[in-house]
Formats: sequence, structure tokens, C-alpha cells
Amino acid sequence: MSAPRTTRTTALHAGAWWLWALGLATAASRTTDPLLLGLLVGVAGYVVAARRTQAPWARSYGAFVKLGLVVIAIRLVFAFFLGSPIPGTHTVVTLPEVPLPDWAKGVRIGGRVTAEAMVFALYDGLKLATLLICVGAANALANPARLLKSLPGALYEAGVAVVVAMTFAPNLVADVQRLRAARRLRGRPDRGLRGLLQVGVPVLEGALERSVALAAAMDARGYGRSAEVPRAVRRTTSALTLGGLLGICAGTYGLLGASGGYGLPLLLAGLAAALGGLWLGGRRSVRSRYRPERWGVRACLVAGSGVAVAALMIWAGAYAPAALHPPAVPLTAPVLPLWPAVSVLVGLLPAFVAPLPPSGDRADRAASRGRAPDVGPRVKEPTP
Repeated sequence: MSAPRTTRTTALHAGAWWLWALGLATAASRTTDPLLLGLLVGVAGYVVAARRTQAPWARSYGAFVKLGLVVIAIRLVFAFFLGSPIPGTHTVVTLPEVPLPDWAKGVRIGGRVTAEAMVFALYDGLKLATLLICVGAANALANPARLLKSLPGALYEAGVAVVVAMTFAPNLVADVQRLRAARRLRGRPDRGLRGLLQVGVPVLEGALERSVALAAAMDARGYGRSAEVPRAVRRTTSALTLGGLLGICAGTYGLLGASGGYGLPLLLAGLAAALGGLWLGGRRSVRSRYRPERWGVRACLVAGSGVAVAALMIWAGAYAPAALHPPAVPLTAPVLPLWPAVSVLVGLLPAFVAPLPPSGDRADRAASRGRAPDVGPRVKEPTP
């Protein structure tokens, strides 16, 4: 089926993008193969390039990619200067070793640096960088305001704080880019320490103005109002929510650690208890839903593709664990396993079924307001 343009009615549910990205991140957590991790990064980048809009939060994907490169560099630097517990026979360089006291046994600074230790550090850093890039893909594709509308009433106040925190960095990046472009147009330097210092004050001023405007908007909409509920309902809500979250943590640990068959039952029981607690807790929240977000077929396909990638990668770890974790000792060239690679390619489905980003002047105006453009006839303005 052909994908339509994004409008107010056809816009994809923001939760579908997050489920898709978390599925890719789960798949990345199950492997250290650099080829599979690179394929996951490529899948996430292709979907972002094909379906992201011109909204401020959509421009933060590059920042997450740079952050992932910084994480890899830091991991390699730590392995180079502080050593690694991975044994190796291929010595790259021998650094002067700093003598440490007896209470610091097991820690060393300097010494022999082996190729095996550096390769292991590279695989480990690439895994963490892929997780960050997957989260960056969700942050670039999902509208945080639409995601906030879909939260249960019990999580509304916490969701507002999370959304404000998530949108701070993208808006900050957009302000820096806008101010640097303005300085270039005026013939002023925009690079180096001097340019950064001169850009910093306007950026902080814009952040303060947005904070004041957000506080005024929240106050005008009656943010923080709550209804009175019986004490027994409050206690039941707290018990269900806390117990459900503990069950989810224990079940997730059991599934990821593969330490027994109790993981899935605990996870399902925890989810049921948490959902019940959230439903009861939503009775305190006094708020109306205007045009509530709905799950459609395309949202199910996008979310299902991410879940499928995670499930297939977990299954691949059961029947071919050696293929997902290439050894650093001895040094061997990584091999791209066929079926796990095909499983990762399932994550490309959103690039074909998700609605296309809006185009034209209406998209730019809607992106500046942080929402999807309206649909209607366009009236051409008279020219003088």
C-alpha cells in the first residue's frame, strides 16, 4: 500500500516510533558483531532520512550520532591507557606503567596494550553507540507533544517533565544552528571558542523565554489539578503500580539474562499489575483529551517491525550465540551471519509504510509550531 502524506488525521502514533526504536535497541543489546551493529545503525539512519520532518526535534539525530562516536572514542582511550582484562598476544605498544599501591590491585595505568583488548573495547563501544543512535532515531521521528497526549492520566505529570527534558536538547541544537547561520550572513565568525561564547548568551536567552512561555501555557490550561479519590483506591493504586514495576524489572532481567523460565511469566504479571495501577491512578487526573491519538494499521506495522527485529535477534542468540558474539581472542575477522542480518532488515518496513513527511510551506509552518499541518485548500496571496 502506498504511504500518504502526513496530515493531522494520518500522522503516525508517536508510540509506534518508540516501540520500533526500542526493538532495534534490544536487538543491538543482544550482539557485539560490528557488522550487525553497523547494519542496525544503517537501518535506523535510512528510516530517519526517509520519514523525518523539518520539526526542531527531528534535527537532533546528527547529535546522537556524534555522541555515539564520542562514546566509542572514550571507550578506546580508556582501554588504551587503563588496560583491559582481555588477554592478548599481539602487542601494539608498551606504555610506561605507573606503580600503584597494594590496595589498587587489579587496576593499572599504562603497560602493555594488545590488539585483542582494543578490538574488544571497539566492539563494546560500538554496541553502546548503537543503543544511543536508536534512541536518537525515536527522538527524531516521534512528536513529543503527540506522545504526551497518549500517556495514561496517572503518568501525565511525569510525562510533561520527560517531554520538556527531551525537547530541550533538540531545541538547543536548532537555536545554535540558527544563530550560527545568522552570524555567517553578517560576516561574523561562527566557529571556535570565540564564536561559541558569542552564541551562548542568545541561546540561553531563548531557552529562558521558552521556559516562561511553557509555564504560562501550563498554568492557563490548569496543569496540576487533581480529583479526590478514596484512600483505599490510592493505596491499591500504589501497590499495583509498585508491584507491577518490580515484576517488569525482574521479568526483564530473567529474559535478558537467560537465567531461567520465570522471566516471561513475571514480565506478563508485572505488566498486568502496572496497567491496572495506571488505570486506577488515572482517576485522579482531571483533563480532557482533544482529538485523542489512535493506533492504525500503519502504526501496528511500524511497531511490529521493531518487535519482530528484537524477537528474531533474541531467537538467533538461542540457536547461534557464537555468530552474534565474534571472539576478540583469538583475533578473527567478523562475519555477517545471514539470518540475523535478514532479521535486522525487517526494521526497514517503516520507510515504506509510514506516512511521508509533509512538504511545502505548510510543513515548515507546522514544524515551527510543533504539529502536523492542517489540510485544506490553499489560497494564493495577492502579489503587489
